[in-house]
Amino acid sequence: MPAPKNYSVTEQMRGGGDVEIRALRPDDRDDMLAAVGRSGTQSLQRRFFVVKRGFSEKEIAFFMNIDFANHVALVALADEGGRKVIIGGGRYIVTEPGHAEIAFVVIDDYQGRGIGTLLMHHLAVIARKAGLKALIADVLPENAAMRKVFSKFGFRSRRGADPQVVHLVLTL
Repeated sequence: MPAPKNYSVTEQMRGGGDVEIRALRPDDRDDMLAAVGRSGTQSLQRRFFVVKRGFSEKEIAFFMNIDFANHVALVALADEGGRKVIIGGGRYIVTEPGHAEIAFVVIDDYQGRGIGTLLMHHLAVIARKAGLKALIADVLPENAAMRKVFSKFGFRSRRGADPQVVHLVLTL
């Protein structure tokens, strides 16, 4: 397996078409922001738990400055008009030794095509290789699609700090 910063695989989306799952790169900034712009309000609210239409420079720096040890980020790219564009992304951030929080977002036009499942699979592979012991996800109760993805991988519900979210844990 390549080092996380060089990670790249090609997979098939549900319904057909290739999707590249690869490490986020510094030159992805504009395409990542364009993907956010192509995401619906509800999709962004489900990812960030607040209505979000843009990001501060500090937030952008946080999302783009990946060390691929404590902060690993993958993007999903599809061909649109002869150009590969970001259609989704996932990341995990180590919160304490052996444990990391994980989160995803897929632009609306590609939801339901297995992108979240593919991102989850590849992040889990990287997390296991890095020696992580658990992945943690906080999901809004109404986000049935994401809860279904996490359920497929064996995430289990646990009591979390916020009673307004579903706290899920996957032991690796």
